Amino acid sequence: MKKQSLRIAIITGVYAPFLSGVGVAVHQRVRWLLQQGHEVFLIHPEINDKFPIEVRDRRVPGLTELKQYPNFSAFAYPTKPLIFYKSLPEPLHYRHWSDTELLSGFQPDIVVVEEAPAMRGFYSLFLQGYGRAVGAEYGKLTGTPIISVFHTDIVAYIRYYLGDSLFGLIRPILPTFIKQFSESYDANFFSSKEQLAKYTSLKSQRSEYLPYQGIDCEKFHPRNISYDPIPNDHRPTILFVGRVTAEKNVDQLLDAYPLIAAKIPDVHLAIVGSGPLDEEIRRRAQKFASGVTIWGESHGTELLGWFARADVFVNPSVTENFCTTNNEALASGTPVVAVIAPSTSEQVFPGRNGFLAEPNNPKDFAQKVIAILENPDLKADMTQQARPSIIDFDWSACMAKFEDKLYQLVEASNQVDLAAVR
Repeated sequence: MKKQSLRIAIITGVYAPFLSGVGVAVHQRVRWLLQQGHEVFLIHPEINDKFPIEVRDRRVPGLTELKQYPNFSAFAYPTKPLIFYKSLPEPLHYRHWSDTELLSGFQPDIVVVEEAPAMRGFYSLFLQGYGRAVGAEYGKLTGTPIISVFHTDIVAYIRYYLGDSLFGLIRPILPTFIKQFSESYDANFFSSKEQLAKYTSLKSQRSEYLPYQGIDCEKFHPRNISYDPIPNDHRPTILFVGRVTAEKNVDQLLDAYPLIAAKIPDVHLAIVGSGPLDEEIRRRAQKFASGVTIWGESHGTELLGWFARADVFVNPSVTENFCTTNNEALASGTPVVAVIAPSTSEQVFPGRNGFLAEPNNPKDFAQKVIAILENPDLKADMTQQARPSIIDFDWSACMAKFEDKLYQLVEASNQVDLAAVR
């Protein structure tokens, strides 16, 4: 028997046209819920003329695609660019807008807060930003269940940008802070078991594992090898797709590349994406001539072709949390070499669908890539195992589990309400 549709409010700190795995995931989640007949109210950041023009004019799936659904509505809250990352929107202080008032008008059955730490101004160390637990006040006033979805390992980001010495000074207060934050929500969901264990040790409350971070395995598929971004280029290609930012460690690919090229002379490194380090990466890549291609952003069938045609997908980031592009590469039949990072051991199984390398060790990273490119039989086996290793994280399967969890929370809340009436 089909369950009754829900009224779901989704509040997100990241959305189109800002391009990230989080933004794409939020969009896909909203679309899937709409397709199931649920009513969705999306509260998302506004992109205004203060942001770089390449962000404002970016054509990625977003509100235009969702407006075709009569059960969809949205509100863009005011933002300004993040102090240290100009293309990332940071919500203005709560005096500029009221999430409680917005939710009261919609009267949701449940509230989902995506990337909740960003909404509290964590990324700018409270120098700007909303600065409180979004939706929590409404949940307390009405008894409406409210959940937090952890996409980014915010603690890893803090450590990365502050360095080990400064991080060591604030590390003792993190459990108190995370405990207080997590208690604002009825449930806190993590897409990685490793991340769940980490944050549980940091006193995160009401936390559980939920594999909500899926990909479209029908879209990302080995058959996309028919799409050729660079026709007639038959060089072995190692591929990176993602934001070109410091925390992604893209510069380390350029440290590893000459080590790989020394063993595989015709190897080609393609860096697909954009970000604050664009100029620096392009400058460094010039000395490798045609051996390194800085492609910029890629979309549609061209991007699908990159994933399927690459010989090895590479990810040097030490801050990943169940990285979407790793999964997209594996679904496309491409082995992955990633560094040991939060949750990568749940995606990459050494010797089976790729290798894990030591963090911040370009030599070890290069050796792992070389091991695949030098051994055709190993590469063939990894290619064969890549897609089956990630098929359980197909978007529909993950979202069915997510939807079931929403129903459980709503039903539990209704039972509490009935008990209170009696």
